Amino acid sequence: ANGNPGFMMSMRWIELTVEEQRAYVMRLLDALEVTDRDKRLKVARAILYLAQGVFDECDTEVDVLHWSRHNIFLLYDMGIFTALLELLSMEIDNSQACSSAVRKPAISLADSTELRVLLSIMYLMVETIRVQTEDDRPEWIAAREAFKNELASPLYNGEPFALLLFTMVTKFCSMNAPHFPMKKVLLLLWKTILFTLGGFEELQEMKVRHRERLNLSPLPEDSIKVVRAMRAASPPASAMELIEQQQQQKRGRRSRRVLPLVKQDSLDTYNERDPFKNDDARDEEEDPEDTDSGIEGEVDPLDRDVIIQPPPPPPPLRPPTERVNFPKGLPWAPKVRLKDIEHFLETSRNKFIGFTLGNDTETLVGLPRPIHESVKTLKQHKYVSIAEVQIKREEELQQCPLTLGEEEVEDTPAEMLYLGMLPNLSQYVIALLKLLLAAAPTSKAKTDSINILADVLPEEMPITVLQSMKLGIDVNRHKEIIVKAISALLLLLLKHFKLNHIYQFEIVSQHLVFANCIPLILKFFNQNIMSYISAKNSICVLDFPHCVVHEMPELTAESLEAGDSSQFCWRNLFSCINLLRILNKLTKWKHSRTMMLVVFKSAPILKRALKVKQAMMQLYVLKLLKIQTKYLGRQWRKSNMKTMSAIYQKVRHRLNDDWAYGNDIDARPWDFQAEECALRESIEKFNSRRYERNKNGDFAPVDNCLQSVLGQRVELPEDFHYSYEMWLEREVFSQPIQWEGLLQNP
Repeated sequence: ANGNPGFMMSMRWIELTVEEQRAYVMRLLDALEVTDRDKRLKVARAILYLAQGVFDECDTEVDVLHWSRHNIFLLYDMGIFTALLELLSMEIDNSQACSSAVRKPAISLADSTELRVLLSIMYLMVETIRVQTEDDRPEWIAAREAFKNELASPLYNGEPFALLLFTMVTKFCSMNAPHFPMKKVLLLLWKTILFTLGGFEELQEMKVRHRERLNLSPLPEDSIKVVRAMRAASPPASAMELIEQQQQQKRGRRSRRVLPLVKQDSLDTYNERDPFKNDDARDEEEDPEDTDSGIEGEVDPLDRDVIIQPPPPPPPLRPPTERVNFPKGLPWAPKVRLKDIEHFLETSRNKFIGFTLGNDTETLVGLPRPIHESVKTLKQHKYVSIAEVQIKREEELQQCPLTLGEEEVEDTPAEMLYLGMLPNLSQYVIALLKLLLAAAPTSKAKTDSINILADVLPEEMPITVLQSMKLGIDVNRHKEIIVKAISALLLLLLKHFKLNHIYQFEIVSQHLVFANCIPLILKFFNQNIMSYISAKNSICVLDFPHCVVHEMPELTAESLEAGDSSQFCWRNLFSCINLLRILNKLTKWKHSRTMMLVVFKSAPILKRALKVKQAMMQLYVLKLLKIQTKYLGRQWRKSNMKTMSAIYQKVRHRLNDDWAYGNDIDARPWDFQAEECALRESIEKFNSRRYERNKNGDFAPVDNCLQSVLGQRVELPEDFHYSYEMWLEREVFSQPIQWEGLLQNP
């Protein structure tokens, strides 16, 4: 479909000089202006062919990628992106296409051809320019910065480019444009936000700079590096594994510490009914010793677990040099909030003195020596977050609006995006969650759910077994990509808004919670997560640029069934980690939302996710288990000691936090509505103070002089003179006025 169009010149593109290439792109740009739709599509396909690296003239994949990069920077320099944007806006507003798509009983690829070509070029441009390489030319580096600022600024119809894509998402979800290719829109939206706001590395740097500006202590560690250095632990053994292990022991096979393990893990396993228990029979090639390491996992770098690591797969024994770098002790420095120190001192004073001193954390008179030592230790690990500073500042601005004056708000990309999203924020969030639900593997196909397969289903449905197998793989891959894009997009928005201002983060979180995001994510994980992570829904020989450079082998049902050789689907692992992180963001420090995890019985679902031996994923699962352990009861903790010790080893400690032994079930009744309403009130005060037009309307000066007020010229409508007397009669003279009411006290 994207091949070399007929009007390409006879010379080879790669042999042309840069001037000739520019002249040709200029001709294409002029040809995009034509009114004939078919001609315009032909030109757009020619531009797509250039963006894809003129593959017809290349012999290797490296050449294709080289020319793709060269051509994309050339296209950007010539102003192609702006021209494409105008065409995209035109296609979005094409009411004829929308109404015909709404009336169609079945929508296929043919309904979105123009949109898909435009979005493909834009995606290639955003993603290629976004990624830095060592051999970037100085003009390319400058172009990257210019493009980044352009996408983030409200240049397109007075709003950032991302908002145009958000509009496409809501239009699709409201069934007004069912032909929109959602997968491509979501991918472009994710990459645009990743480019304009920055990824996690940039976010970490921004956080460090922000803390410096606020004169806060530096971060105790770089969380990205700590997680990278973490080692995955083996999950608690399932019933099948234990039976196998006992049989091996009888055969005299070597095994360490078998009996205590059997006793402990049998409790771990049988405590909760696991519907996927039998699906996870151990791979035969795994060493029997693996069954022993338990969830806490020994910190021996030479352990022979099959651990998920980026390809190519590592050798069974790691090089001994890694021993030196492995962190000793616990991976995270403990943290203490100021609130925790105040609470500790309040309890101590009540116990030893009999009265409290409010928020005073300095006076230790009358308290015994060990308490002094405790306070000293707590203060050593005191951590003040940016959010706490922002909340305190917001309270001050609310209390003294005139004294403190206007707040200086920096026009960061996140701030501009939030400002644009604010009026329709709930619609955007609901639309994304609807798409996530439709793409989740656990969702059943319902007649009223959104059709997300419009840009994957062909016009003619498959007739052979091979065609239907290929389409089945395509549909699954399509859904996986949608989940990946939405999960990454939501996580990026939450993290960037949290850094920009805590209340921006809170409003997005609250919309997510009210739109049932917590049960949706739990429903997503309530599947055989191991088979989801090892799913093989891709056909390697059809991947770009492999498919355009190499000779295409004949596809057979056997080759499709075999799938690719990789052990894990990185796309699905990425999605799972993102969704777990979103769940963590929503529930952290929120008592009522943590109780939702307990009420929705998330513990057994999360425990099954621990079967995936990947350190980062395990960390976020353990965090979610940690915040609810005290509500799960003593029996649960007793029968899940391996999980408890893994939490101890891998998750950051909050001094004074009684997560492991506290029985907090009756101590704090939870009122979901009251907590969320109080939060909503703070958010609305923040939004009205910072973003409403008539700021401080109550404090605006009032003209009290009767003459000047009556002397002001008021613009009256033309028909005022005709209806004035009637209005006086109806509204004034015929209404009885209770004058004595004015004399009575209100």
